[in-house]
Amino acid sequence: MADQELIEKVRAMVGREYGRVYAWDKVNAPMIRHWCEVMGVSNPLYTDPAFARDAGFADVVAPPAMLQVWCMAGLDMENYPPGSTDENNFEVLKVIEPYGYPAVVAVNSDLYFDRHILAGERLYFTSKVDSVSDEKTTPLGTGFFVTVLMAYFSETAEGKPDEPVGKQLFRVFKFKPAQRPKAEEKPAGKAEKPAAKRPLPGISDDTRFFWEGCEAGKLLIQRCTGCQTLRHPPAPVCAKCHAFDWDTVEASGKAELYSFVVMHYPEVPPFDYPNPIGLIELDEGVRLIAGLVGIERDELKIGQRLQVEFERFDDQQTLPQFRPVAE
Repeated sequence: MADQELIEKVRAMVGREYGRVYAWDKVNAPMIRHWCEVMGVSNPLYTDPAFARDAGFADVVAPPAMLQVWCMAGLDMENYPPGSTDENNFEVLKVIEPYGYPAVVAVNSDLYFDRHILAGERLYFTSKVDSVSDEKTTPLGTGFFVTVLMAYFSETAEGKPDEPVGKQLFRVFKFKPAQRPKAEEKPAGKAEKPAAKRPLPGISDDTRFFWEGCEAGKLLIQRCTGCQTLRHPPAPVCAKCHAFDWDTVEASGKAELYSFVVMHYPEVPPFDYPNPIGLIELDEGVRLIAGLVGIERDELKIGQRLQVEFERFDDQQTLPQFRPVAE
């Protein structure tokens, strides 16, 4: 049970408001373009000034999902622009930590939009502690869910009230990690529980060629026979020319690491952890998601060269995985 003194401290912080945190830069077209490129967004409202003007805007607008991006500090989390508050809107976490809750994990973030944000606007946000839950026990451990609300504004001309443009709810879990039970010795003669197998993929007429190719040690990519565009994941129709006819080409298996994540939790049998998963860009120009093998987490680098290899699992499926190779 949580310490009563701690409960009183955190409850006293609910509703506490924090000052402005400014954006380093005004909303600008180059940053919008880079974000759209990374996220694969092609809406001309975000990148084509003429299109945006025809739609009734003075300039390109920022994708709504970029709302949080503008006021981020950068690599140094404490590096905010002049005029910003030096208060930490998550200071409640520092209050909780000394009572034996050392770990923290982000839970969810919800964005709400009042209107489009235009290039040239300068944003800031204010925040307040919205709630701190009672002590909760989860598979991760025992602790508190802390919710902070941020309200985003656009600065307007002097003498006029700044205009609200959106809100963000950000929730984290501050907790003491659960103790993992020690492995119990199996009583003599007791049957062992069958080892978990990897789940099989859903296979349809559109994807069967890919999995059959893996079984044969081939990395097959779908190709539109109308415009020769490669596409992955497989689909019944070409997104470029809308043709239905397609064939396949065998990829070389040479690629580079476009991005990656390392899965730590929850641990799901039979996967090994930490579990590095890569977004792989094939030399042929398409991307796919696959496991990374033969490398430690600290050695992973965006852009490093990879080569496909096929591994058989549970005598029921063969999967493509990628191993780093020398440049």
